[in-house]
Amino acid sequence: MNDKLKQFLDDTFKPYGDFPARKDVEQELLANLVEKYSDLKAEGATDEEAYRLTTESFGDVSEIMEHVTYGGATATESGTQNSTESNTTRARDGLGNGDPRFRATSLLGADLAGSQLSSADFSMSALTGAIFDKSDLREAKFKAAALKGSSFVGADLTKSNFDSSDIQDVAFDDANLTEAKLNRCALKGASFKNTTLDRTEFKQSDLSEVSFDGQTLKGTIFNNSSLKQTTFKGSVLENVSFHHSKIKKAVFDGATMDKVTYALLKGMRANLDNVVTE
Repeated sequence: MNDKLKQFLDDTFKPYGDFPARKDVEQELLANLVEKYSDLKAEGATDEEAYRLTTESFGDVSEIMEHVTYGGATATESGTQNSTESNTTRARDGLGNGDPRFRATSLLGADLAGSQLSSADFSMSALTGAIFDKSDLREAKFKAAALKGSSFVGADLTKSNFDSSDIQDVAFDDANLTEAKLNRCALKGASFKNTTLDRTEFKQSDLSEVSFDGQTLKGTIFNNSSLKQTTFKGSVLENVSFHHSKIKKAVFDGATMDKVTYALLKGMRANLDNVVTE
């Protein structure tokens, strides 16, 4: 199945040529797809069903790749990959001057802590291990980005957009994710300690075993997402929605929630022992 999923990625990106960071991005995305496929199989899906659901979760790459530019050239006009060092310098200097076009670049392990990166577009970029701590990333875009192991501690990610990205083992501690969208993302191992999650949307995302313990969630949206062994111990839930999400194995021990949220979860057969309503 790995070969079939790899072929799916090759076919998906074939029209765009060998744009910078393609190899790094494809490797990260393949690992994401393989893990999602394995999870679906473990849940009882057939090979065909698991493959279909896995590829459907990938999203529309044409929207991401449209007008992809770097260094003044489109993805089909250049095959030269800039070094991580030069891209880091460009990100620090260029974005502050109003140039948000940093799609399909390689910034593996780059240190961009404290940078002014509002409205930056890092779609299709290789950002594994990159550091964005305390950066201004309001309305930034991370579509189909490889972000595994990167850090956003204390960053302002208000209205940012993560779509079809690998966000496994990413640190969002003390970050502001107000009205951010994390759609079709793998989030296993991600950390959300003291994160602001007001009206944050998690759609078609895998949040298995992620901890929201002790958090205050206001208007947070979990839409069609996997919450297997996701924990909300001691958390406060206000007007939180869980539409079409798998919550039977989520843990809500000691949580406090409004009556509407409680009723919604109760109707979805969540275990609400030791939950307080107000």
